[in-house]
Amino acid sequence: MGSVLLMSSLKRYVLLFVLLAFVPRAPASVTHYSIPEEMKEGTIVANIANDLSLDVKTLNKRKMRLDIIANKRYLDVKTETGELYIVEKIDREILCPSKSSASCYLKLEVILENPVRIFNIEVEIMDMNDNAPQFRRDAIHLDVSESTPKGERFSLSNAVDPDVGSNTVKTYRLRESDTFDIEVLTGRDGSKFAELILKDTLDREQQAVHNLVLTAVDGGKPPRSGTAKIIVQVLDNNDNAPLFDKSIYSVKIMENSPIGSLVIDLNATDLDEGSNSDLTYSYSLYTAEKTQETFHLNPSTGEITVKGMLNYEDFRIYDMEVIAADKGVNRLSGQCTIKIQVEDMNDNHPEISIKSFQSPVSENIAVDTVIAVVSVSDKDSGDNGLVDLHIPPDTPFRLRESSDNYYQLVVSEPLDREKVAEYDITFTVTDRGSPPLSDNETVTLQLLDVNDNVPRFPQSFYSIRVPENNAPGALLTSLSAFDPDLHENQYLVYFIVEKEIANTSMSMLFSINPENGNLYALKTFDYEMEKDFLFHIEARDSGSPPLSSNASVRVAVADQNDNAPVIVSPWRAHGSAVEEKIPRSTDKGSLVAKVIALDGDSVHNSRITYQFLQVSDASLFSLDQYNGEIRTTRMFSYKDWRHQRLVVVAKDNGDPALSATVTIKLSTVETAAKAYSDGGEAPPEYDIFSDLNLYLLIGLGSVSFLLLITISVTVVLKCQKVKPGNMAPPCRNSVISERNSTVADSTLVSNDAYWYSLFLAETRKGKLVVRQPVPKGSRYFVSSIPRSAAGSATSDSAPSTLQVCLNCIHFVSGRFS
Repeated sequence: MGSVLLMSSLKRYVLLFVLLAFVPRAPASVTHYSIPEEMKEGTIVANIANDLSLDVKTLNKRKMRLDIIANKRYLDVKTETGELYIVEKIDREILCPSKSSASCYLKLEVILENPVRIFNIEVEIMDMNDNAPQFRRDAIHLDVSESTPKGERFSLSNAVDPDVGSNTVKTYRLRESDTFDIEVLTGRDGSKFAELILKDTLDREQQAVHNLVLTAVDGGKPPRSGTAKIIVQVLDNNDNAPLFDKSIYSVKIMENSPIGSLVIDLNATDLDEGSNSDLTYSYSLYTAEKTQETFHLNPSTGEITVKGMLNYEDFRIYDMEVIAADKGVNRLSGQCTIKIQVEDMNDNHPEISIKSFQSPVSENIAVDTVIAVVSVSDKDSGDNGLVDLHIPPDTPFRLRESSDNYYQLVVSEPLDREKVAEYDITFTVTDRGSPPLSDNETVTLQLLDVNDNVPRFPQSFYSIRVPENNAPGALLTSLSAFDPDLHENQYLVYFIVEKEIANTSMSMLFSINPENGNLYALKTFDYEMEKDFLFHIEARDSGSPPLSSNASVRVAVADQNDNAPVIVSPWRAHGSAVEEKIPRSTDKGSLVAKVIALDGDSVHNSRITYQFLQVSDASLFSLDQYNGEIRTTRMFSYKDWRHQRLVVVAKDNGDPALSATVTIKLSTVETAAKAYSDGGEAPPEYDIFSDLNLYLLIGLGSVSFLLLITISVTVVLKCQKVKPGNMAPPCRNSVISERNSTVADSTLVSNDAYWYSLFLAETRKGKLVVRQPVPKGSRYFVSSIPRSAAGSATSDSAPSTLQVCLNCIHFVSGRFS
């Protein structure tokens, strides 16, 4: 609001001064302008060119300039227009600080050249109410005695306003007060000042300080003002005696309070001030010497502190009187009574005393057995002397109170040394003081071992594998049992529980180290003789009485490939070859021989496979690698040798593999007739023409029909003679007869009366019983026995008469050719 009024006032001043500039004047040497202070920069004051009747167009050419005399450059002129404008705000109070004259002028010179002319210009700066009255000090301090009479006057410093005229200080005002007032006076120079007047008497004890506010107001429109604080300090008279808060003080203090501890801080007050309120404290004559020796009274502050040791049991209550006196001219004093009560404190720790304690004890000690007797005590009284005794809750013990402050430590649960060998039992005693004090005592209870644990093997059954052909005395394994007992109760001895197998004691086969349980084999084992052994090992401690346990042990002999295959069929003398004869007309797929080998090893090592090691003609024979059967892969031709040599090797599946060989020498013979039997199977249809070569056909064609009939009749008659005995014709000296590929089972038998059994093997074709003859030169024959007939011959197994006859014809024809 003030800024709006200021701007409106400035506008009025500028308008007024501009109008005055156009008023016709008499010729003078000075051109006068009047402007208000605080005009904005750039404000146009007047047009000098017009006022001085100068041609504006020639101002630049004539180098018009403005020169300010003895002042800053507040104004300047525009040579383009001849206008005088404000360069910097003008503060009249700075430009004309002296208030001796109400006028303030700024003198200027306007200078032109060609021709040179100088014009004097005088600018009057008009005052504005832009300053508020100010006191030289913000606070005026006055000291007034409380005994000063009413109507007393006190001079106050006046306010200063740099403005002039009506804008300077006009009057003073005092904020409403019941005790003081002011009177405004005018000085010789016209300045205004005020005096403070005391309206009522003062009482420092009621109000020691009076805070007044003096306001100076100027005559501007709108008016401005300034304030100052008047602080009236009321000076004291010693008219009040010291007073304590209470007449009687009751204080409680704990015994054993440290020296220097504060008991009470006395607070006596004196309403006076200065020396009249400075107090000193002292004991009265009625205070006992013992009290003064125990407590210290600070004469300046009134603090009472502990001076000597306090003991509740020696002295419980102290009484004292304290006097507080001021330092005024006429000293005044007051007194109070203090009662100090000493309180008992929990300053004694409870004590534990072990009256009886037994250690070590046996681990099988009975429940409720007394282990220790403990007593507790506390020198304090009341709750501070009541104590409680505890032990850790996670122990197999408990406390039993026997009498006042006596306790028994008893066993509450069965003890086991193997679980816990010793116990650290901590007795903790705590009193019931506040705060509680405690103490503790720890005892160590050791347990003696009892032979109450049976030795234990990690396993109840041990299975041990040992290869056959092991070295005697070889370590098989270590059988260690565990006994958690101590000393002799823990020392173990190992035994083999006696057991006979086939009249042989286990101690003859095995040995065990009695100290460490190492098990040894005393002999070499043969898998083919004995495959496993089952016995028991006993572990016995050295306690009294001794305890023992046992474990079962199975020693399994592992087979090794230590037996080579043995060829039992075809039978031959040691180191000799087998000689066989076979008809040259043998069909394709016919069984020539069957090699059978035996291996004394087991399972894996006894699996035998058969292979040709040597063969005269690989295209003529085949060998089954699993059953050892040698068969023809085709029929013999005239180009084939009459003597064939076959070397068969029988190899087991061991690592390394073992083997045996047999040499079979085959001789092919021409057959004149073919035996047949009612018990044999009928041979397959024989195509005679497909087997005869060209020469045989020519020979047969040249033989007359009559000769064929004669020969046929002769052969038939001869065959009928050998039929009842199922004997082979004398012309064939073979140990194995012809066998059709459809025969299911074959059995080699002998007609001798003296035999013993060698082997019975299961083949893929049937069962074959091989027997060894004792008499040399005994003859063999083969009879086909079907699996269903169990040895009885059938007519299907015998060759037909026609077939025999054809074979004979083939033989004769061969001779003819």
